[in-house]
Formats: sequence, structure tokens, C-alpha cells
Amino acid sequence: MDWSLRDNSDRHRFEITRGDEIGGWVDYEQSDEAITLVHTEVDPAFEGEGLGSKLARGALDEARSRRLPVLPVCSFIAGYIQRHDEYVDLVPSTRRTEFGVG
Repeated sequence: MDWSLRDNSDRHRFEITRGDEIGGWVDYEQSDEAITLVHTEVDPAFEGEGLGSKLARGALDEARSRRLPVLPVCSFIAGYIQRHDEYVDLVPSTRRTEFGVG
């Protein structure tokens, strides 16, 4: 069974799941203007499986589908954007220096 991303809006986080297992999550705060990605956590039992990158990609793709700018407060997400410039456009150009992207 593969890992999949879901939005647990009650807990304000994107979760990566496999069946009933939660492998990790990205906490977020969402407003009409932007989605702030606050913190990424991966269960130590699943470290080394690339779940952090899958979470980052999934959260950023979801923000794009919602047409929301991203504020990557989470240093892991900001680092992911630095390494994957196809997501730089999600961060407002006036805030990219603040988050070290672009």
C-alpha cells in the first residue's frame, strides 16, 4: 500500500497516511490570502522513506490547486522550495528573501 496525502482540516494539517498509519504531517494556518506552512513532522519509525519530501510536495501542490500563496515558515518546506524551484512562484515575490527562496 502506498502513502497518500490528506488534508485533516480539523487539525489544520496535511497528513501522509498508509491505511490507518500516519507517517507525518505539515501543520498549516490558512486564510483567504495565503497558507502558512508552519511545521513538518515525520514519525521516527518512517525516517529515511522520503516522507518529508512527499509531504512538502503534496502540501505545495495543494496550495497551488487552491490558488493560495505560500508562506514557508517551516524551514524544511523553505529548504524544499530552494531545491525545487518549480515551487518558488508560490511564495510572494516580496517575501522570498525573508524565507530564503528564489
